[in-house]
Amino acid sequence: MPSSSAPSSSSSPPSPFDPAAVDHVELFTPDLRASQKWLERGYGFRPDESVGAAGGGGGCRSVGLRSHDICLVLTEATASDHPAAAYTDRHGEGVGCIALRVRSATEAFEEAVRRGARPVAAPTATSMPTGTTSAMSAAATSAADGAATASIVAFGDVVHTFVERPRGAGISGTAEMPGTGETTPKNPGASTTGLTAIDHIAVCLEPGHLEPTVEFYQRVLDFRAVYSERVVVGSQAMDSTVVRSACGGTTLTLIEPDTSRRPGQIDAYLKEHRGSGVQHIAFATDDIVRPVSATRAAGVRFLSTPRAYYDGLAARMRPLRHSVDELRAGDVLADEDSDGQLFQIFTRSVHPRGTFFLELIERRGARTFGSGNIKALYEAVEHQQAEGQPVIGTGE
Repeated sequence: MPSSSAPSSSSSPPSPFDPAAVDHVELFTPDLRASQKWLERGYGFRPDESVGAAGGGGGCRSVGLRSHDICLVLTEATASDHPAAAYTDRHGEGVGCIALRVRSATEAFEEAVRRGARPVAAPTATSMPTGTTSAMSAAATSAADGAATASIVAFGDVVHTFVERPRGAGISGTAEMPGTGETTPKNPGASTTGLTAIDHIAVCLEPGHLEPTVEFYQRVLDFRAVYSERVVVGSQAMDSTVVRSACGGTTLTLIEPDTSRRPGQIDAYLKEHRGSGVQHIAFATDDIVRPVSATRAAGVRFLSTPRAYYDGLAARMRPLRHSVDELRAGDVLADEDSDGQLFQIFTRSVHPRGTFFLELIERRGARTFGSGNIKALYEAVEHQQAEGQPVIGTGE
């Protein structure tokens, strides 16, 4: 059964990790230009000039992209000893860093290490010319204006970089990126797709790692476990726990396969990715019909949904924002919990190993993560197969 934990007492001393909102996510890629094209043309991201146009230096090239409050940094290694080189050799393209905004990078780093975190890069505050610094990576960088960073191990080969920005700099809008002295454009996020924020990041963990990873986030980073669930789909099963930073700005869905059951998609991910890592990033939107239409027109391919799913949707819920016909036309899934409804859709992975994809999600009060869709899709596929209909795009 799902379970939630109550917020901590307001009388508790401030955490050194507040606000711990996602500052940006860095993807390590073997082909920066191709990855940039994929995100700009397909999802409407725009270059964030504060990072520089694929600047060189530090053994890599990096470029920043933004859509409203979503900031992504793409990094390609130009030297074999750069962390992105080892990462892409082992995993292919994927998330190498989830950067967290904090008040003090030094305080956050020192406290995290004191609590048992493994250090990657100690706090530094050095000046580097615009466009010549790698974004985050696994090494700390900062700006002449006072921005500072430091890094610790998160899970697998992913790091958390603590980002401290100058007083008054926001998490989005005109915030400055570490390593530069410039602000982002006035309207950096005015994309055409309506993708506004990172809703959550889904992480696949190796068997036996779920409990210690949840404990790590609670003990080391003051996150809270807000939702736990076991999902059984046919002969497959997986356990998941959602952890969230105190301010609610960072949400991680941690997933572990049940190895006593038949292997499923989580097992496949761990095998192909060669260890724990980020499976997908969910981008929030205020109206899912718009970005689905816009991104599909731009060439993005989504997982198809069996017709039987929509035939049974009315019996499960009554969609309040979008009609069943609209959802069917867009292959959009719908689910609800006691707080409201959500609408979501998953892209087909363009990763050669199939180990990274994106999700678009619209929340209308719902706080959960669409687990009802997993079961509903499975049942719809079973029904369709029983009738001898072809099963298209079920995500195998």
